Amino acid sequence: GGTQVLLAPPGQKPIAINGATISPAATPTGASKDDLTYHRRTTIPSTVKVMHYLWSKYGSGKVSWHDLLAPAIQLAEEGFAVGHFRHQVFKKYEKSLRKSPHLNGLFDMPQQVGGLFQQPLLAATLRQLANNGAEDFYRGAIAKKIAADMEQHNGWITLADLEAFPDPQELEALHTNYRGWDIYTQPPPCGGWTALLALNILEQHPASELQAATQSRFEKVLQALHLAHRDRKQSPVTNLQQYHPIIRQKLSKTHAGDLLLQANKGGVITNAVEKQGGETTHFSVVDQQGTAIAVTASINAYFGAKAAAPGLGFLYNSYMDDFELDQPGHPFAIRPNAMNYSSMSPTIVQKNDTTHLVIGSPGSARIISTVAQLTQLWIDGKMGIKAVVSQPRLHSINGRIYFEDQNIPPSWLTPFREKDFTIRTPSRDLLKDKLNPYFGGVHAIAWENGQWVGASDPRRDGLALP
Repeated sequence: GGTQVLLAPPGQKPIAINGATISPAATPTGASKDDLTYHRRTTIPSTVKVMHYLWSKYGSGKVSWHDLLAPAIQLAEEGFAVGHFRHQVFKKYEKSLRKSPHLNGLFDMPQQVGGLFQQPLLAATLRQLANNGAEDFYRGAIAKKIAADMEQHNGWITLADLEAFPDPQELEALHTNYRGWDIYTQPPPCGGWTALLALNILEQHPASELQAATQSRFEKVLQALHLAHRDRKQSPVTNLQQYHPIIRQKLSKTHAGDLLLQANKGGVITNAVEKQGGETTHFSVVDQQGTAIAVTASINAYFGAKAAAPGLGFLYNSYMDDFELDQPGHPFAIRPNAMNYSSMSPTIVQKNDTTHLVIGSPGSARIISTVAQLTQLWIDGKMGIKAVVSQPRLHSINGRIYFEDQNIPPSWLTPFREKDFTIRTPSRDLLKDKLNPYFGGVHAIAWENGQWVGASDPRRDGLALP
């Protein structure tokens, strides 16, 4: 799949590393959903190039590429115990996975929590990358196996696509200042600007009105998320490379104030359908020198395209689904050699060029909502990151509001019903300890009381390790 990175060297502002995937050269403009079958749902992956780029440019020089991959090889070979959330995901998608004729025996899924999930084919592929280098994925034996599999199953990715895939770009991170804190996040094609816009809207209110578990915060956070997502929908950043002028305007405090003023006068509700899915992973790391990195990686949907090349042990992504289909004139229309629009928002919070918070999440557009409201709560709520990550979450998009705490007083919802918002209850089939993974899977690290504190989302199976 694709991997987006925000990297902050010690004492420096973060650098954004764009690891967007790209549609194959043979992608037909104006393709329909019916065209996107299995192998045709896949964009050219960036992850291997991104990881190699990070190691070669920003690594310590003390760890070889071969040694770097050794722990991943061991984990794939020896397996890991499947947690509660992962087990529930397997159960939910097992029937559709069994229907796929293109998994090549990839998933022998444990039937119970704690069962061992081993990936010997993936281990062999990782070992091949360790021995032959990352270019094997784009120009060597692995690339040829991918291309042959694509050709056999009418996929659009060719060996020429893999060979021509560019190195990741370094970009200036997007920035806003929230109550004296510098917030940095990923530029287009990612959705970080929308999270910063939500924070700019929230900054229009006193911090005392944005404390956890109050009606005031409930209303103001949902309003800010609604306005930010609506701005993204109605006035998107359509040029995913030359975006600086429009981003400057969107991240101005004036723009945030104008949106809030319009909303208070009775803004228009967008009532489009929200795209479901968009499952991803995020991890945050800080080293002993203070280097911080926020990494969001994805194959887009659960189990991606539900297809894999024989003998390679990994799933193809389904990022072609994120283009607009049947609309050749749309700015995000499916077409050749294009980056897909994304909600990924790896984020780093600093003061005086010193990192204090590293955060990110999976969850499609809920990534934006989650990163914005947790960053706000960590700053305004003055509570530790572990408590912040465990707080009930909110989401508002397309005229709908979603809330995790099912004990919300009915009176809190009245203002939204009066403005014709739709109150929605997210799917609860993957609940974990009454928390809903629909609202993300945050992985965060914060500098608190003179030490780094890690927090892994209790909604999923992640870990925070010293």
